[in-house]
Amino acid sequence: MTGPEGGDGLREAARPGAGEVTATVIVDAPAERVFAALTDWERQSDWIPFTTVRVVEGDGGEGSLVEAVTAVGPAVLRDEMRVVRVDAPYEVGVVHCGRMLRGPGVLRCTPMARDRTQVVWHEWFHLPGGPAGRVAWPVLWPGSKFGLTQALRKFGRLVEQGRLP
Repeated sequence: MTGPEGGDGLREAARPGAGEVTATVIVDAPAERVFAALTDWERQSDWIPFTTVRVVEGDGGEGSLVEAVTAVGPAVLRDEMRVVRVDAPYEVGVVHCGRMLRGPGVLRCTPMARDRTQVVWHEWFHLPGGPAGRVAWPVLWPGSKFGLTQALRKFGRLVEQGRLP
């Protein structure tokens, strides 16, 4: 079976792609609280710009299918993610398994002194378009990293203000 339902399609999507992006933020809150906020999938809509997130299958835990739809004007990007691993409160692994976005991702929470938490969001996307996609990635990557970093900073502020989870 291929696509978001799993089988060979999920195994293929789980292989790291050449498009790699990482963002990090330090949040002044304990790891348990930060992890709970990160995995409150539908609340990601509060801190990821132009994006609506919903759980379409499961309870948000391991095995669940999560959909994130980003819309900017007439442009719409649908991202389907299968939650493949949950190690609360430290790590959640996903596999982007939609038509456009494919590849593994991980959100890590590392506890630090004084109830602070380092959050690392790392994605390894398969680049569409073959050689053209690989050529375009260095141009697109800075925007991807900037956007992901800004989203995580907003996330951190919301957690610190007690507005998440």
